Order: sequence, then structure tokens, then C-alpha cells
Amino acid sequence: MLHKPHSPSCERNKAPILEVLRAYFADRRHVLEIGSGTGQHAVHFAEAMPWLTWQCSDDEAYLPGIRMWLDEARLPNTPAPFPLQAVAMPAAHFAPQPVPTPADGYDAVFSANTLHIMGWPEVEALFASLPTLLADDATLAVYGPFNIGGTYTSESNREFDDWLKARDARSGIRDLEAVNALADGIGLQLVADVAMPANNRMLLWRRDTILQV
Repeated sequence: MLHKPHSPSCERNKAPILEVLRAYFADRRHVLEIGSGTGQHAVHFAEAMPWLTWQCSDDEAYLPGIRMWLDEARLPNTPAPFPLQAVAMPAAHFAPQPVPTPADGYDAVFSANTLHIMGWPEVEALFASLPTLLADDATLAVYGPFNIGGTYTSESNREFDDWLKARDARSGIRDLEAVNALADGIGLQLVADVAMPANNRMLLWRRDTILQV
């Protein structure tokens, strides 16, 4: 019997993440969450921000657990999750099937604790595929640990990175500058770098078009 999944880290970080998203998603309408995991974030954020349609996505294996959270919450702004997973080559195969996308694209994308789990080619593929999903004035919000200038920001992050690499040599905490270069390459500009609890950060980008108005 499938039990509803639960992540203690989601419970710990959902409140501080929401505080940031309330400000930067205040004028957003359609959010795509990449790597929804258990579905806990989706339920918490969708309930707190009812003006948003919060679209979950993840690897096929995680969808049953996400559905359990969504079905229990019975929120009107959380459509059924769909499969979405970055792959290394080619970037066009970012999703195993066409991604359901609003007519004008998603005006917000959110992802938490995903980039350090993926291999770097998968991170590159994710960013390379985003332009086909994004609205002209889209906001991208990414939460997790990041190195700055190639340096760990805390001893706990160094230890976490060692654990990640021991589990999967392709994973690891990403350099903020390298990730920002990928965003810049698809027309996104960094508008905020918010320090978060437990040595994490929230990075927020907007498409250039909104900045040139």
C-alpha cells in the first residue's frame, strides 16, 4: 500500500520560502514547479497563494505521492501533476512527452533542492529547455545550497557536498556564478539573491523583456 510521502526538510523550509515567493509571485498567474518531490511545497504554496495555478511536475515515480497530497488538499488551483525530467542529451528531450503549457507560457517557474541532485549536463539541459515553456516576462525562482566564487558558504555545505558526491559522483552543490551564466544565456537576469535558513539561498531571475519596459 502506498503511503503519502513526507519530507521533514520541506516542513522546515516551506515558511521561509513562502515569505519570498509571496513578494516575487504576487503578480504571477501560472507557476510550473520542477521537481515537486513529495508535493508538500505545492499544497502549502497553492493554499497560501490562491491567485496562482500551481502546476506540479517530476519524474514519473514521484507522481503517485504528489497526487496523494493534492487529492487530500482538494485545492482548486493544483491541476494534476505531469512527468518532467531533465536529461543530458539532447536538451529537446527535457520531457518524456509534450509539456502542458498555458497559451502565453508559464509566467513563473519554481524549483527547490534539485540542481545539486542532478548531474551538470542535466542542469544545462533544464535551462536550455526553459525558453519553450516561459512567458515573455517570466520569473524563475530556484532554492537550495550554492557555492559562491567556487567556495563553500559553510562547513555544513561542504559536508553535504561530500555526502552528495559519495552517493553520486555527478551530483554536488553548484556554483552560483555557473548557474547564473546558464540563466543569462537564455535571457534571464538575476534580480535577487536571498539568503535563507540552513545556508541555503533563493535565486530569482526575470526575462530581459520585463526589465527593458
